[in-house]
Amino acid sequence: MAGAVGGGRGCVMLHGAQIRDLLDAKHNVLFDCDGVIWNGETAVTGAPEVVSLLKQRGKRVFFVTNNCTRPRENYVQKFSRLGFTDVAEEEIFSSAYCSAAYLRDVARLQGKVYVIGCSGVMKELQDAGVSVVEENGEEEPGTSIYNCPLDPDVKAVLVGYDENFTFMKLAKACCYLRNSECLFLATDPDPWHPLRGGRFTPGSGSLTAALETASTRKATVIGKPSRFMFECIASQFDLDPDHSLMVGDRLETDILFGSNCGLSTMLTLTGVSTLEEAQKYKDSESPEQKDCVPDYVVESIADFLQALEE
Repeated sequence: MAGAVGGGRGCVMLHGAQIRDLLDAKHNVLFDCDGVIWNGETAVTGAPEVVSLLKQRGKRVFFVTNNCTRPRENYVQKFSRLGFTDVAEEEIFSSAYCSAAYLRDVARLQGKVYVIGCSGVMKELQDAGVSVVEENGEEEPGTSIYNCPLDPDVKAVLVGYDENFTFMKLAKACCYLRNSECLFLATDPDPWHPLRGGRFTPGSGSLTAALETASTRKATVIGKPSRFMFECIASQFDLDPDHSLMVGDRLETDILFGSNCGLSTMLTLTGVSTLEEAQKYKDSESPEQKDCVPDYVVESIADFLQALEE
């Protein structure tokens, strides 16, 4: 087992004692949520027990999600609703929370942010003391980009998941970004998300792409696979990358995030990406695709149970 724990982006399928050896070598475990911890309103089988057992073993557990639709306090409620008994708000790092932290602590924004996003983003910005442009829902009849009011205090544009995305929002954001001093941020690059019944919804990345095209600018991405989310956690909890494991279900975000941050990475097959896709990346000649190859693979984080209960 020593070879498997040693890593090397080998896409190694782990079982039983191999998982125990890996966890013995790690102090911190970072989990994505959607597709790893739960699917919709159903916890992945064994996930609540895995989180509790890891903590009982003295491991520090964190949850890193690109889902910006709810504030951290609502995530705590969801964890509790799905049977997780010991998840604290400070252990949850969403792209909405980290975007607010970036604007407050890194950009030190002096002015307002124009938001294409949902209530989760708005609440995190409000809690961080970041000023946002207040808008009153529907535009007045006859209002267009030619005559709509624009706030002169806007110093940043933030794009996240927005089910109420409109042409006017795109046009306003484009106008603000004509000022080269205006920051352009995206909560995350996720292009789409799976829904129940086999349907899909466009993700934040698709809305960001529209604005990047319209403004001829590139957004700074806050969520995975950007390093900032890990830096946000590390600054609060003093994490050592060498002793940290990232567990996710999406190669291009979760696994690439771990790779970018120097973490060991594990793909779980309960979400978006498949073992076949991981193997294809492993066999690729592209360095970019190689970075998306997980060190390890498990069918589900329920596979942790045998290792943790022994």
